[in-house]
Amino acid sequence: MKKRFLFSTLLALAGSSALADKVVSIGYSGPLSGGAAFYGKDVQSGIDMAIAELNRTGVTVKGEKVTFKLVALDDRYLPNETATNVKRLTSQGIDIVFVPHAGGILTVQPLTNRDPEFLLVAYSSEPKILDSRNPLTFMLPPRYDNYLQPFTATQMKAFGKRLGLIGTTSAYGKQWTDAISDEWKKQGGTVLSNNGVDYNTTVDYSSAVTKALAEKPDVLFIGGPSQPTALVVKAAREQGFKGGFIVMDQAKFEQMDQVIPRSYLDGSVGVLPTKEFAGTQLFVTLYQRLYKKIPTSEAALNYMGMNIIAKAMELAGTTDDPNAIRAQLNAAAKALPQSKTVYKLFGVTDKGHVDAEFVVASVKGGKYTRLRLIKTFK
Repeated sequence: MKKRFLFSTLLALAGSSALADKVVSIGYSGPLSGGAAFYGKDVQSGIDMAIAELNRTGVTVKGEKVTFKLVALDDRYLPNETATNVKRLTSQGIDIVFVPHAGGILTVQPLTNRDPEFLLVAYSSEPKILDSRNPLTFMLPPRYDNYLQPFTATQMKAFGKRLGLIGTTSAYGKQWTDAISDEWKKQGGTVLSNNGVDYNTTVDYSSAVTKALAEKPDVLFIGGPSQPTALVVKAAREQGFKGGFIVMDQAKFEQMDQVIPRSYLDGSVGVLPTKEFAGTQLFVTLYQRLYKKIPTSEAALNYMGMNIIAKAMELAGTTDDPNAIRAQLNAAAKALPQSKTVYKLFGVTDKGHVDAEFVVASVKGGKYTRLRLIKTFK
């Protein structure tokens, strides 16, 4: 096992040499500026909230009291900057690193088992993350291919068979676009031109929307970070589009309706808002009190992930052996109280994937209608 030196801090009280808690740094590389900044900060807030609670209640690892500190770096949603940030974090002795976008995750996965090793906490639904079978990856959300069949069947039945594409052009967005296109064709539909744009840099979506609507789609596939996705919906509705939307799982209804009227979202399918899940009321109340905004799964799943990590450290008896911590994730998830799990949690699979329940929903008459219960495991 590699050697790491994490130093306990001396309490510099007059005449005192008592040792303080062991401070364990947790790394984070995500978009904290640019078009995806709200998304990146939502992820960070969930980790921050968990760390604050853990430090308040106390964590003991092998008889030693531990406190946590988050070291967050901005990668602007750029995978090459993610890699630079991760190398910087691990060179500082950090053994746990959260990354919330597929491009960055897939770029740094090969680095996890090099010297120094680290546990990569992946917040993305890209199936390739699990398909790589990387032994030091811990993936939080469900794979997006769980959504393809119900999203397609629901919208094709309700609106028709012509699908327009205006997804984000990130690596993750391109994979989603290809996957939903294949599923749409599989179910007998017609896929129109791809008018995808970079949601991280685009300000005016009217041109892309105009091009897509010129082909008379019945349904539009859209998605990326929530705020720009809402602007795509706004442009489509204001140009007279009456059809349905398939909303990529990265975009959240509860954030989109803070930007546009919820009536614009009628006829959309996506993921049920976190606050609509049973058992999430405590988390939602505490989060809103702290951050003055509605929590999404970005905050909730990363809050849950950090709590699982801390419990796994307790069970493994180490804060700096990522392999030992990874081995205890399933037991740790099962040992968490409901107040810390947010969603209904079954454990962590052998592939390192959180196994929990999520709900596919549609928006009708300004209200959320539950369509299907799914588990993250697949």
